[in-house]
Amino acid sequence: MTQNSLKKGKPATGSLSVGGSKPVRSVPNLLTLSRMALIPLIMATFYTDNHLGRWVATLAFISACFTDFMDGYVARLWSQTTRFGQFLDPIADKLLVASTLMMLVGFGRIRPVSFLPAIIILCREILVSGLREFLSGLQVLMPVSALAKWKTAAQMGAISLLLIGDISPFGGAVNLIGESLLWIAAVLTLITGYSYLKSSLHHL
Repeated sequence: MTQNSLKKGKPATGSLSVGGSKPVRSVPNLLTLSRMALIPLIMATFYTDNHLGRWVATLAFISACFTDFMDGYVARLWSQTTRFGQFLDPIADKLLVASTLMMLVGFGRIRPVSFLPAIIILCREILVSGLREFLSGLQVLMPVSALAKWKTAAQMGAISLLLIGDISPFGGAVNLIGESLLWIAAVLTLITGYSYLKSSLHHL
């Protein structure tokens, strides 16, 4: 990402459909809200500590990841992009990732050596959120880079594998692959976080 990736100016309001008088009820926004609604379910499964709970958590998390893809796709396909959705979507993503990572760490589903990538990912999310908030006040857009999308894919894959853990048919290998993906996501997190910060410096 270069400085040219940060585009100044207001978003074109003509491209935003408010979905009538109830933008919250548009399909993309309902998908985003459903992703947030799955977070308490995922967290609750940690207290069951049984195989069914782990499978429910894994399937719920994968479903949440699917809504993350679908809400943007449907919004573009049906021209239902709203300011509410643009505000809510990244918040839903960060709440899902942060809450699940903290539960995995808190319940010992991740080895201590892999606490570091989890911390890196959480800190980067806070940094980027702060940058986006600051730049939005300057009417500067900060598009998601292609590398950041790969980071998200690795991150979601890692968390999905760590949720099911060693009860999967492949045993402890799933945990090892999950933690390896978490480290890959952390490396990509550092690269993309630095890129975003560097591109934003002349606005600070």
